[in-house]
Amino acid sequence: MAGFGFDAGAIAAEGKKGDMYLVVQVVLTEKFIGTGSGISSLTNLQRTINEQAAKGYRLHTISTTSSGSKGFLGGDKIQATMVFEKVL
Repeated sequence: MAGFGFDAGAIAAEGKKGDMYLVVQVVLTEKFIGTGSGISSLTNLQRTINEQAAKGYRLHTISTTSSGSKGFLGGDKIQATMVFEKVL
């Protein structure tokens, strides 16, 4: 079963043009029943990484944090925070 619910898109910190580092956060949701992230979560994560790579950034660091539950049978949310570094 694919992930239930809707995954939030990527949220990027506001920065200035020419910044060497960029911080982006993606919210991933767990499956409605069972464990493991749904396909849409992985797709959002992959799309975010590829978008930044196309802009000339490479992934420097990634960390994840549990951000709570949607309630009974609702699945958990996980926040992936990524730091991208400008490739010179």
